[in-house]
Amino acid sequence: MYFDFTVLAKYLPFFLPAAWMTIKVTTLGILLGLGLGLGTAFLRISSNPFFSLPARAYIYIIRGTPLLLQLLFIYFGLRSVVGFDALTSATLALGIHNGAYIAEIFRGAIVSISEGQMEAARSLGMTYTRSMVRIILPQAFKRAIPSLGNQFIIALKDSSLASTITINELLLKSQQLASSNYMMMEMLFIAALFYLFYTAIFSKTFRYIESRLDVDGAQA
Repeated sequence: MYFDFTVLAKYLPFFLPAAWMTIKVTTLGILLGLGLGLGTAFLRISSNPFFSLPARAYIYIIRGTPLLLQLLFIYFGLRSVVGFDALTSATLALGIHNGAYIAEIFRGAIVSISEGQMEAARSLGMTYTRSMVRIILPQAFKRAIPSLGNQFIIALKDSSLASTITINELLLKSQQLASSNYMMMEMLFIAALFYLFYTAIFSKTFRYIESRLDVDGAQA
C-alpha cells in the first residue's frame, strides 16, 4: 500500500469546515453535559429518594448503554416527535451522555470533602445552599479538574459518532473525500491530525488550570 504524503497539504483546507463542526458539536455537548452533570450530582447525593432515585436511574441507563445507541435513539426516535435536526440531536446525545459521567465526577469530588467543613459552615449560620456554594463546591471543583479534563477529551473523540447521522465532522469528511479520490488512508490521517491537535490543546489547557488552581495541593 502506497501512502502519498504529498497530497496532505492539498486536501488539508477541505477539512477546515469539518474541523469547526467537530469542535462546535464537542463544545455544545460538553456545556450541556456540565449543566446536567452538576445538577444530577446534587440530586444523586440527596438523602431524599424522590430526588436521588431518578438521578441514579439516569446515570445507570446512560452509562450502561452505548453512545451510538443513544444518538440513534434521539435522532430517529425524537426527531419525528419534536423535529430535531441532526446538529440538535448530536448535541443532546453527547450532552446527555457526558452528563452521566460528569455527574459521577462531581459527586465523587463533593463527597470527598470532609463533612466537618459543611458542619462548620452551618454552625456559623450559613444555609446548606450557601455552604455548598461558598465552601464545598470550590474545593470539589479543584479535585474534579483532572477527571473533567479526561472526560472532555473523551467527548471530543466521541463526537466522531455524529457522522452516523450526517453531521459533516472530521470523520465523515474524510470518508466523503476518500470516496472521490480513493485515498482513504491519507484522508483518515488528516482527520487524525486534527483530533491530535485538539487533544493537545485540551490537555495543555487543563494542565494549566491544574497548575493555577494547585490541584495537587487541593487533593493532599
